[in-house]
Amino acid sequence: MGIDFHNEHHRTSYTTRQADRSWKEALATHISFHHMERAVDIGCGGGIYAKALVDMGAASVIAVDFSQAMLEGAIENCRAYPQITFVQGNAFDTGLTGNTFDVVLERALIHHIQDVKVCFQEAYRLLRENGYFIVQDRTPEDCLLQGDAHHIRGYFFESFPSLIQKEVERRHSSQVVTESLKEVGFQEIIELKLWETRQVYANKEQLLVDLQGRVGRSLLHELNDDQLAALIEDIRKVITIEGSIIEKDRWTIWIAVKK
Repeated sequence: MGIDFHNEHHRTSYTTRQADRSWKEALATHISFHHMERAVDIGCGGGIYAKALVDMGAASVIAVDFSQAMLEGAIENCRAYPQITFVQGNAFDTGLTGNTFDVVLERALIHHIQDVKVCFQEAYRLLRENGYFIVQDRTPEDCLLQGDAHHIRGYFFESFPSLIQKEVERRHSSQVVTESLKEVGFQEIIELKLWETRQVYANKEQLLVDLQGRVGRSLLHELNDDQLAALIEDIRKVITIEGSIIEKDRWTIWIAVKK
């Protein structure tokens, strides 16, 4: 099945969270955003991380997405941020002026792209000299870590092993990402591992409601309604925590510099 990002029904699916402090702190260790005049968020989804770039000090952000439905949700989500403008475009050809940006962010994008080198070339074109390219996604190893009360994603594969192949096929290894960045011309490549807090739920039921809506979880669109219901029941049984639940996702972040 898979998610249809152009479907108006999914317009707000990626607008319901805030970028966690752990994400901001990890990037701020390597990049001073307060000196950044212009940033671009390619594959902006609901605009969560475009807002975070402004919060961290970027003077202006252009948020790009190929889906008009996603952009409409992002515009609504970012209405309190006049520093953000929105453009419909794709990662291979944004239509933006080259040699213009201090930061290009591609978060949770490359697993939707088979040939990452092409979108990396577009990012390289957009950046000014000494500009930063931030790529964030999950490697196969990040995805398939064992499930627990914090790493909820791990339970998806324990309940439905058929999802493992789908997930592995769409994810890129660290080696592929790093080599592709180098081939395009990026230098000073740093790789970080991050356990980013996805959401804090008041209780287990709140988590299960989030799962039922497949909120911001494209992988769950591979399951039909009956399978999703079975997954939720499996998670209901295996998680015994009665109080708040802190859900975390494991990510890999690559930071590269255009010289």
